[in-house]
Amino acid sequence: MALEAGYPEIRTVGIDGMLVSFGDRLSEPANRAALAFRAEVERESWDGVEESASSLVSCYLRFDPLYLRHADLAAKLRGLIGSRDWMQAPLPGGRRLHRIPTVYGGALAPQFGEAAAAAGLSEREALDSLSAARVRVTALGFAPGQPYLGELPECWDIPRQQALTPQVQPGALVLAIRQFVLFTVQAQTGWRHVGQTAAKLVRLGEARPFLLAPGDEVAFPSVSEEVFARMQGDAEGGASWEALA
Repeated sequence: MALEAGYPEIRTVGIDGMLVSFGDRLSEPANRAALAFRAEVERESWDGVEESASSLVSCYLRFDPLYLRHADLAAKLRGLIGSRDWMQAPLPGGRRLHRIPTVYGGALAPQFGEAAAAAGLSEREALDSLSAARVRVTALGFAPGQPYLGELPECWDIPRQQALTPQVQPGALVLAIRQFVLFTVQAQTGWRHVGQTAAKLVRLGEARPFLLAPGDEVAFPSVSEEVFARMQGDAEGGASWEALA
């Protein structure tokens, strides 16, 4: 996939930030580029760069402007951008494949049927599609450790709701615009609540405090409400993972 016109783009963010963007909308190559570029920035470990983070299609760097001039950092970034085709770059190492058992529909995920209808699918077809999907953690955002995951098949390019669902619980799997969001907190949402998990997404005090990291892949296999009830007493909430090559 070719780069969008005008990208990659380097922009300043306040007095101590720079943003390198690989597109203006989510796509697999642009997300791949953002993840790979951020990993390389971390590996380069430039003096004066104090922090980096990736989003859906961008890499953000926070730096010390008293130590590193904007122009000098911009030159480093241009050199790194030109060093390879970031849209085809390998994803960073250390990624994991997670399997997080999920209840779809019913009282635990009441907007599943509505989402299936919006996608033009029967509930059986929707269950088969979502439970078979394998999606990438494209970014963390909104709340600590909360993943955005995509992209789902094109039929799931359904809009957000016009109104807010007053509350979903931690572990809620919500859907819109070909993406899942897996909630780490109790919150309102304009996304449709299609599944419920028991996974422990935040692990304070551990070396890896969030279960999921950008670049990880996740599957959400379907389980019954009875199995879900048993998983709630499990330390991992039924979730498992394996290292990706």
